[in-house]
Amino acid sequence: MKAVQSYPDHTLIQMYLEGDSESLTVLIDRYKEKIFTSILLLVRDKYLAEDLFQDTFIKVIDTLHTGRYTDEGKFLPWVMRIAHNLCVDHFRKVKRRPAIKTSDDRDIFEVLNFSEAGAEEKMIQRQSNSRVGEMLDMLPSDQREVIIMRHFGELSFKEIAKITNCSINTALGRMRYGLINLRKIMTEKQIAL
Repeated sequence: MKAVQSYPDHTLIQMYLEGDSESLTVLIDRYKEKIFTSILLLVRDKYLAEDLFQDTFIKVIDTLHTGRYTDEGKFLPWVMRIAHNLCVDHFRKVKRRPAIKTSDDRDIFEVLNFSEAGAEEKMIQRQSNSRVGEMLDMLPSDQREVIIMRHFGELSFKEIAKITNCSINTALGRMRYGLINLRKIMTEKQIAL
């Protein structure tokens, strides 16, 4: 199994298509935290995020089996696009805007560390997450969305632009204004993280 975990994405995909289900498990394990966290920050509901995460990989499996996936060495951005589209589809169905979380000028995602911690650290973490959530809810959704994809999905601005159907400059602008707005919110509300 250890050797399989070091294989590149395209090799794992090919192995899966040839009948090795373990290779798909390795791919899912490799990216599940980034994808699930991005979905969770988009929909703000753990149970809905779990459903959309599963739907994402059902769609991935279906696309792989039907031969519609073209490997360009960009498996994660492709899966992130599927997840993003499923989130957008969900909100279209319920006719409400997604509440998406992001970061500010400082790397807020250090605050959102999901590793195990002691009781005191967990309490501080929850309080910080709550403050960050309140700040992020004040941002326009397009700004939150770009920052999530950039930080959690580790997508390039070119990939973000393609997923959100905007230009690279628009994606960069949304990121910039999102960070500026978060700094303003922190100053106005006197929020310390």
